[in-house]
Amino acid sequence: MRAKPVSLASVGSLALVAVLAAGCAGSNQSGQPQAGDTRFVAGDGTMQVFPAADRKPAPAIEGETLDGGTTSLAAHKGKVVVLNFWASWCGPCRAEAPVLKDVAAKTKGSGVEFVGVDFKDRKADAQAFERTEQTGYASIFDQPGKVALAFQGTVPPAAIPSTLVIDEQGRIAARALGAVRYQDLMDTVTKVRDE
Repeated sequence: MRAKPVSLASVGSLALVAVLAAGCAGSNQSGQPQAGDTRFVAGDGTMQVFPAADRKPAPAIEGETLDGGTTSLAAHKGKVVVLNFWASWCGPCRAEAPVLKDVAAKTKGSGVEFVGVDFKDRKADAQAFERTEQTGYASIFDQPGKVALAFQGTVPPAAIPSTLVIDEQGRIAARALGAVRYQDLMDTVTKVRDE
């Protein structure tokens, strides 16, 4: 029996399906983001805390939120900000949503604010996700990925989910690539807040 020829278009489609099926999975052997890296980068959710002397300022970001408002890092100046990059199509993002919601609720009254960044998503899907999860904090709708690109060098542009903790001075104090665990996030946020 003769094998059926496979077109390059079919191979390309299969490759795209494989990448999308992997969703948020991928690997980066060095653990360091590469310039122009567009693959989805998976992590184990471990919080990496940066020494105060090594912290870099977070870029100035702002954008329209999924609920039609606007928010920015500048709006939370003087507070610890947890910035979470997510998408409704990302399984690990869905899995970590209750963790983020719980830590946000427990730390809100103590000078900690949470901001989501909905990355490369359809707005209707992201809004449905927000209605279901009721996170209690705003998410910037970042369909083109501009906010994510502003953090290139700290967070690979395709690392979904990713979480950053920004200290009161506006510096990146910690990051996690992958779905965060409750105790790791709570401990890190508390540590940065209490500095």
